[in-house]
Amino acid sequence: MSNPLILTLSALNKRFGKRQVLQEIELVLRPGECNLLSGGNGAGKTTLLRILSGLEKPDSSRIDMGNGFQSWRRSRADLQKNVLYLHQQPYMFDGSVRYNLGYALPGGLPKQLRNNMIDSAIDWAELNHLHDTPAKSLSGGERQRVSLARAWLRNPQILLMDEPTANLDQEARRRTLDLLRSFKKEGISLLLASHDPIHFSSLIDRHLHLYDSHLVEIEDQKLMQIPQLQSHVSLRSTA
Repeated sequence: MSNPLILTLSALNKRFGKRQVLQEIELVLRPGECNLLSGGNGAGKTTLLRILSGLEKPDSSRIDMGNGFQSWRRSRADLQKNVLYLHQQPYMFDGSVRYNLGYALPGGLPKQLRNNMIDSAIDWAELNHLHDTPAKSLSGGERQRVSLARAWLRNPQILLMDEPTANLDQEARRRTLDLLRSFKKEGISLLLASHDPIHFSSLIDRHLHLYDSHLVEIEDQKLMQIPQLQSHVSLRSTA
């Protein structure tokens, strides 16, 4: 039995001036499934993530998040509530790691509950030795873990990430992938945009590729290079 659907996207189109960036995009996201989104520079990966997170208005689309298909405008509130988009460079506020994690929590929580939730996030992301460290002094890998801990506190249905392992060393990349696996186990749907698909081979369930404004699925995970969509690579539409 297949996993229930969290989000179904259909007939999405986006143009910037005369340039068609996304054309008739079809996408299904399911709980606990990790989708890798690849594509060249300017292929539209970030634009697609921004649309799914409710930040960028498409020219047209139909979105179903469990209540039937609606326009992006009518779905926007649900997208912003249930989808969390983490940018390539995690933003850190002034203050400690612990203070930064507090930004993920709603106001009005009892102080003890708030502290307990932050403690749990610190343990989850293995940030115990950094909890009082100024967040803006952290390395790239440490910032990524703080960003993921904030996401864990938010508990979204869908987590979108843009180049989550870019410029990370091997150990920082391993820690990031371990945290992403934890999200999967908790039933959160992941969509990761990256130029380096090979780093995610042990994590992903589907590899999607944006090419010439269309979204295709790569059937054979071993074939990662498709500069001209060679005829020997088996591809199919995600529709």
